[in-house]
Amino acid sequence: MTSRDPAFRCAIASGERDEPLTGTASNVRAFLLVEHSGPWGVEALRDARLPDGLGASLARAASAARVRPLLIRRPDRRSDDTTTRVFAAFAHPSRPWVETALLGDPHELLDLDLSVLGAGRSMGLDPSDRTLFCVCTHGRHDACCAERGRPVAAALAEARPEETWEVSHIGGDRFAGNLLVLPHGFYYGRVDADSAVALADRHAVGELDLDHLRGRSSYAMPVQFAELALRRHLDEPRNDAVRLVSRRVSDGLTDATFAVDGAEWAVQVRTSKGTDPVQLTCRSSRDSPIPQHELVSLTQTS
Repeated sequence: MTSRDPAFRCAIASGERDEPLTGTASNVRAFLLVEHSGPWGVEALRDARLPDGLGASLARAASAARVRPLLIRRPDRRSDDTTTRVFAAFAHPSRPWVETALLGDPHELLDLDLSVLGAGRSMGLDPSDRTLFCVCTHGRHDACCAERGRPVAAALAEARPEETWEVSHIGGDRFAGNLLVLPHGFYYGRVDADSAVALADRHAVGELDLDHLRGRSSYAMPVQFAELALRRHLDEPRNDAVRLVSRRVSDGLTDATFAVDGAEWAVQVRTSKGTDPVQLTCRSSRDSPIPQHELVSLTQTS
């Protein structure tokens, strides 16, 4: 297919085919967030108006260090043009952390040792205990992200102004509104203004919203699916209640073992590519199959 309907909306199509959210979070542990009030363009770092080719240089350094670079901005676009706020976050499944700094010159971004962040070690910035609610509003990348993300960002900014940021493309456009919660690395999808505020309130008391949770980014997608299947089986929303003990992958099957309140549970998931290609994003030029996860077994082993 070479031509696309400009009125097509991938989030509407995903909802109409009742596509599951579970096990769809991008697999990322290390994040670098860079404040830039915009515009971002189609490819945020490449197309944003950063000086002297800085965006391309930062993208290359981040790729080499296995760090996900993202642009952020306040929903009301307020910013201090004399400084650049950065956050470094590492979404370790049990010991996540976030650090922050204000840079007087954006060129200082290239002085950051991203290999340290990629390895999960402190970059020597200021530790922060603040949760970051990052709402994808990257409309130039995908129309659904702007149309569905901006009301979410506005509602969260009113409820939690210091914790809320708009963020560039994080993946899964068809699940807009998309919300990334750092430093834990939780991806949420199909969030609206009301559910976003309720979700943030639950995070404040250490609980997850299992209805909108796509997965934990520190895990591969089949393990994300396995964790959520177990949480739903046990009706267990507590953030720190479920711990991954081990995982094994063989011939499309993932065997994951989790510890919950002194008991161990074995969850087996089958993953396949799917058979019916569809248009996954508003801008995609070709159809692609949707990865599919299937719960094979879930048993308590101890």
